[in-house]
Amino acid sequence: MRRIGKARPVLLTALLVLGLLAQGHGLRAQNTETLTLAGGCFWCVESDFESVKGVVAAVSGYTGGSTKNPTYKEVSRGGSGHYEAVQITFDPSVIGRDTLLHMFFRSVDPTDPGGQFCDRGESYRTAIFVSNKEENALATAAIAAAESTLGQKVVTPVLPEAVFYTAEAYHQDYYKGRKIVFTRGGPKSQAQAYKFYRKSCGRDARVLELWGSAAAFVKPSS
Repeated sequence: MRRIGKARPVLLTALLVLGLLAQGHGLRAQNTETLTLAGGCFWCVESDFESVKGVVAAVSGYTGGSTKNPTYKEVSRGGSGHYEAVQITFDPSVIGRDTLLHMFFRSVDPTDPGGQFCDRGESYRTAIFVSNKEENALATAAIAAAESTLGQKVVTPVLPEAVFYTAEAYHQDYYKGRKIVFTRGGPKSQAQAYKFYRKSCGRDARVLELWGSAAAFVKPSS
């Protein structure tokens, strides 16, 4: 009993330290922000931004339309008003919203009003969604910077934040999935199918053509 009594203060101290660490982790988790972007195929936008330091999560979904709880088929066939979008959760102490917006523009073709790359239609257009004046100002500044760099008109709109509907489970992290899917080239894992799609859609090639060495997620081959 004496040994237990002597060990009790040590145990209580350890529990207190663990509690403080857990509380600190909780505070860090609460100090995140979100940024919702539409940049064509949400598989690609999700894949790009999940590689960025400071990004906690990137979720594929639909936003900006009138249909409640839309499905992929409803959005992709048009008429729902929704964009394929990605909601990015990030730690602003690691990376700023302005930096993420800078990277976003340099990962898409913001001069294209009809979609992105091989994906055409309203659901594949680019857009930035904002919830307040500060976010609107940052988005507007990012557009101006992109136009200055390109010497072309940027057609990406800044829109009021709307309900974000998470896409079907099979769309999440599609770019690294192992499930076998059937393509025109035969059965492939989701990861293989994603790589094939991204290349054949011409996404990286067009981004390089437009942005050159300033492209955010793809670099010119040596």
